[in-house]
Amino acid sequence: MKMIRPKRLLLALGVAVPVSLVAAGLLSYQPLSAPLELRLSVPEVSDLSSADAEEVKDLEPADFVYTIEPGDTLSTIFEMLGIPQKHMYQVLESDVSILALDTLKPGDQLAFWLNEGALSKLELIFSPAHQVVFSRVGDETFEYHENLLEGEWKEELIAGEINGSFYVAAKNAGLNALEVQRISNLLQDKINFRRDLRAGDLFQVVRAEQFVNGEPTGNSRLEGLRIINRARELTAFMFDGHYYDLNGESLARAFMRYPTERKFRLSSPFNPNRKHPVTGRVRPHNGTDFATPIGTPILATGDGVVTRVQNHPYAGLYIVIEHGQKYRTRYLHLSKSLVSKGQTVSRGQKIALSGNSGRSTGAHLHYELHISGRPVDAMRAPIPVAEAVGDKDRVAFNELRNRILAQMGES
Repeated sequence: MKMIRPKRLLLALGVAVPVSLVAAGLLSYQPLSAPLELRLSVPEVSDLSSADAEEVKDLEPADFVYTIEPGDTLSTIFEMLGIPQKHMYQVLESDVSILALDTLKPGDQLAFWLNEGALSKLELIFSPAHQVVFSRVGDETFEYHENLLEGEWKEELIAGEINGSFYVAAKNAGLNALEVQRISNLLQDKINFRRDLRAGDLFQVVRAEQFVNGEPTGNSRLEGLRIINRARELTAFMFDGHYYDLNGESLARAFMRYPTERKFRLSSPFNPNRKHPVTGRVRPHNGTDFATPIGTPILATGDGVVTRVQNHPYAGLYIVIEHGQKYRTRYLHLSKSLVSKGQTVSRGQKIALSGNSGRSTGAHLHYELHISGRPVDAMRAPIPVAEAVGDKDRVAFNELRNRILAQMGES
């Protein structure tokens, strides 16, 4: 069957492939077990929003837009579209700096631009607020650019009464599992959610959801919360990316600067313009490398939740930890993971053993700190410390706190 490639083409391909992008990573070469069934449509410019339509006039539209379905792998998608596998590996090499491909899931979209059968650009469309674009800059090299849009955040009050577990009550009230886990992690030093809560206890949460061009992105943040536990109240308010109680005292524990028990030699610093020691190409180095012998215990630098434990052909075995809604850490080239996805970890907890996996010039740990979605120099950037709201910010904090309390029905 000849595949027609009109511009701005939307492919919805039903493919029976035995493993998924998320579960099996990116290196599956399983053959297709069923013929392709193509359902093709070409959206008109009139279908786009006015802002998007103006932008389309100045942009070359994609040759293909593919929506990921359960069972897909990156390898088979490239194979279906007739794009050489070596181009996939070129993209993977660029992806080691951002590890975006490992986060793809069913429903996300891939947009492909081709030039005489060669991949010239690949866009990962996670949501209206988040895209990652890989663009060809040479015969064998791609560079990436991440688009993060702020959009509009709309607040809503979610309230409920506990008649069993907090998890069940919160889910029934409208919070999702990740939001419930955030609350549990935030107040874990203040209350035991299994033992202390009683039937009849109340909770209120002010949640903000993100919209871009009027479309929900699926992103949310918790602006404030209150739990009425018998005779006491527990509160949390997000101010400048951190959470504080009613009196402005910090609810976060301080971060560690180093992910090891002792300081190791810094073999390669954070450098967005570093020349790669293996390929010789200029490639961002979004982390700090420590000369750790294989088997060195690696520690979580802050309290958080493990969101990824995966293998990557260039990053090797790596772990990602989310620390609230503002901070994220990554640990690459490991030899062994001691935690699993979804596990809650504490600052200083042993999470892995260092190694030499993936593309590496020798045994070391590559450590990254991201703030608000952007990589920063972990050795220099300001890290969370357990401090109360400062005097110069007190008026602004009080205004935010009072506004949230008013939404909860308390003036």
